[in-house]
Parts: sequence; C-alpha cells; structure tokens
Amino acid sequence: MTRPITEHTGQLFVHYSQFLVQEEAGSVTEDLPLGDNGLVEAGEGRLTVHTGIHTGDIEVTLRAYGTEPEAELAGFEEVVEVSVTSPSGNLTVGELMTDPGAFPSLAPQGPGSYRLRFHARGRDTAPDEAPEHVVEWYLIQSWPAPPAPPQALALNDACGAELREASSGQEITRTVPVAENSGLAAIRARQARLEQEGD
Repeated sequence: MTRPITEHTGQLFVHYSQFLVQEEAGSVTEDLPLGDNGLVEAGEGRLTVHTGIHTGDIEVTLRAYGTEPEAELAGFEEVVEVSVTSPSGNLTVGELMTDPGAFPSLAPQGPGSYRLRFHARGRDTAPDEAPEHVVEWYLIQSWPAPPAPPQALALNDACGAELREASSGQEITRTVPVAENSGLAAIRARQARLEQEGD
C-alpha cells in the first residue's frame, strides 16, 4: 500500500454548494464542464467541487503521494480524477468566499503537473440544506503525473446524476430512483438557480 507524503483532515465551510481548488499563480487546468462528471468542474483558472449541502461544514481529507495511490472506492459514491498544473507549487483547497485556509498544498513536491482524485460521500443526505453537523465527507488524493484526460471511477449518487443531467441536457440513468430520494427536487431547484445566476 502506498503511503502518503502528507495527510491532513479538517472541516471546510461550504457556501452555495461548492468549494475550490486554486493555484496561487493562476490557471490550473483546461475547462471541464460539470456535465462531464457531476462532481468537479474547471473554469476561470480553478476547480470547483460541488457539494450536496448548500451551506455548512464538510469534512475534507487531503493525501499527497509521491506515486499514484490505490483509489479508495469503498465507502464513496463519487470518484473523479483530473489533471492540474501547479506553476507555484501552492495548490490549495479553500472556501468560495475566503482566502485559502489551513489546508496544506496538494502539490508538496513543488511546481509541476499533478493528478487529483476526488472522492465524495453523503451528498444525497441533506441536498440544498444547511445542516448543523457534518453530513458529507471528501477525500482528495494528489500525486505528480503527466496530464491525462479526466476519468470517472464511480458515479453513483443522485446529486451527481442530477447535476450531470441538468448540465448536459441528456437523460442520465440514476442508481437511486427519484421516488427514493426526496432531495432531488431541491437539487433541481439549486441547478436552476445557479443557471439563472450565471445569466
């Protein structure tokens, strides 16, 4: 089993159902539409990770490796990989409306190209709500790697299915039927609101 070089777990406060991965020196990757995976999108020089909750704390674990680690698929509904470039070696996780917080860099080996693997669990628990305690967990693995196309290793939550469907305009087969998830209407309302705010 590959051991991480650095590891950090902490809480992050979410605004408007998203948090960011940003590079101090500017653009991190080519644009990536949300409809491609329903978890991570890229634009305006940063990565945006979409949460189920609207506002509140989530738990985020960062693990940086020297070589590609095993994907931790057990216990996570969504797992997506993307390539990024870190010109400064300061690739940070942060909140939407504040400067990067106490999380260490996802590029501890300095400037270069990295692969990020995003894992998400719990996005269907309280969609578009503001829970008083943590109901969502995220793991981000990073390691040096040449650029490669984005890859989805697991796409199994209803939140991601709804975001993919709303973003792509195509019908997506859900792993959770609509009748079993009362939060889907809230997710649709959130996506409609985000599209209106973007106009």
